[in-house]
Amino acid sequence: MKRLDHYWYTRSPWLLLLTPLSLLYRGIISVRRFAYRAGIKRSTRLSLPVIVVGNITVGGTGKTPLVVWVANYLREQGYIPGIVSRGYGGKANHWPQQARADSDPAVVGDEAVLLAVSTGCPMAVAPDRVAAARALVDQGDCDVIISDDGLQHYALQRDIEIAVIDGVRRFGNGHLLPAGPLREPEKRLQEVDLVVVNGLGGSDEHRMSLQQGDAHNLQDPEKTCTLQAFRSQRVHAVAGIGHPERFFRSLQQAGLQLDSHPYPDHHAFRPGDISFGDGRPVIMTEKDAVKCRHFASQNDWYVPVEANRSKAFQERLDALLDTRLPHRG
Repeated sequence: MKRLDHYWYTRSPWLLLLTPLSLLYRGIISVRRFAYRAGIKRSTRLSLPVIVVGNITVGGTGKTPLVVWVANYLREQGYIPGIVSRGYGGKANHWPQQARADSDPAVVGDEAVLLAVSTGCPMAVAPDRVAAARALVDQGDCDVIISDDGLQHYALQRDIEIAVIDGVRRFGNGHLLPAGPLREPEKRLQEVDLVVVNGLGGSDEHRMSLQQGDAHNLQDPEKTCTLQAFRSQRVHAVAGIGHPERFFRSLQQAGLQLDSHPYPDHHAFRPGDISFGDGRPVIMTEKDAVKCRHFASQNDWYVPVEANRSKAFQERLDALLDTRLPHRG
């Protein structure tokens, strides 16, 4: 049976049965937003500026590569960024947790470990973004905080908001949860500072593309191989991300022949999930690799991606940094 999120991107009439629940959800988030704006619910302003990179839909949009780019760009501009994340999928006994490159994804979450590996930034992880951000402030190792996701986490005040959209799937059927993929109505995008589209966007949106690098061996990440080197044989492609079809399509566009193995986002991989008994190469995303590195075989590979942003996006971000984050390290 197909998962519910499959039908969000099709014209499925039975989703109309969920419309009453979507209306209830709309009411709940509207009341919640009003409560924060009216001061009924507490919203915390930290001593450090906060940049939120998030989305208004459920599922993968390419947000994590953009978080990596923003962190690295801030460092180039003289800032010392730290990152907070929800730690989705992590099963820590207490929060917040510090996330490092060698942290256990089962404890702090796969995206947190990936961000720690990719940026080297100090990281704090907790379902409560305010608690995670305060941990970074108390640690004293950064002068600006990037919130990975958290666009809807209004308990944490922010200075800059960046929303990321999947250029192919966009907003699906346009309905709020659970009848559609929207966490908030589309009009929420009118309030953010930057709208970034992973793919083709509109005139008021900034285009971003994801550029694949060479494949890295899971047992020895220093060992690399071009994707073209895998064209001579059929490979297994594994992805436990929000939109696995995008990863599979990118490999096919590189000329690879695939047996595709999609898993749910944040899937807790076990050895049998990436072992197919035929000796053929297994290629996965970098996010999945952080969960498979301890039981990988010598023919398991991951493909990192980098966010390529438009010049207009960088110029707009520079203007926002100059006006809202005037101090530099």
